[in-house]
Amino acid sequence: MEGGIPLIGDKFPELEVQTTHGPMKLPKVFAGKWFVLFSHPADFTPVCTTEFVAFQKRYDKFQELNCELIGLSIDQVFSHIKWVEWIKDNLNEEIKFPIIADDTGKVASTLGLIHPGKGTNTVRAVFIVDPQGVVRAMLYYPQELGRNMDEILRMVRGLQVSDKEGVAIPANWPNNELLGDEVIIPPATDEETARKRLQEYTCYDWWFCHKKLS
Repeated sequence: MEGGIPLIGDKFPELEVQTTHGPMKLPKVFAGKWFVLFSHPADFTPVCTTEFVAFQKRYDKFQELNCELIGLSIDQVFSHIKWVEWIKDNLNEEIKFPIIADDTGKVASTLGLIHPGKGTNTVRAVFIVDPQGVVRAMLYYPQELGRNMDEILRMVRGLQVSDKEGVAIPANWPNNELLGDEVIIPPATDEETARKRLQEYTCYDWWFCHKKLS
C-alpha cells in the first residue's frame, strides 16, 4: 500500500466509521463475507440517486453471493438519513445497506477517493473486498457517469468462481463470444502439462483451453 491508498492484493485498511446503521469497524464487520464499498460524490444528486436505487434493487443478488454493500460520501449522517428517507418516500425503494458518513474526509483520503480537481467531492469508486479482507478489484468513474451494477455483480461472481475452480474468467462472461459460459484453464508452464491439456480439455491451442463449470 503506497501513501495509504490500497491497491489490488492489499489488505483493506482498518477503519472506524460512522454509518446510517451505527458505528462500524472495517473490514472486521464483514469478516467471512465479501463486501463492496462504493463512494458517491454527494447526497441529493440525480446520478447518485439512480445508483443507490440500482444497488438496492440488486441487494438480494449480492447477498446470495455472501456479499454486503456499504456506501460512502463526504456528507453528515443526518444528510444520509434524510436522503434515504427521500428515496423511500418518492421512489418507493428502501435502502437497506449502510452508508458511511465521512464528513471529515478522513476515510475518503485514506482510500484515495478525493479528486484534486473536484473540490471535496468523492469520486465514484468501487472496492471489491474478499472474506479475508483483501482488495480484489477497484473501479473509478467520473462524476458524470453512473456505474453498471450488473457488472459489479458479475465481478464478484467471477472472482468467486476463479477462487473456487482455479480458473480465469473470459470477457463478458458468462456470455463470452467464443466460450459462452465456460471458463479458461490457466496456461501450462511446462511441455508435458501442455500436451496433457490438449487431451483433457477443449482447446484452441495448448495455451488456450477451456471447460464448463463443474
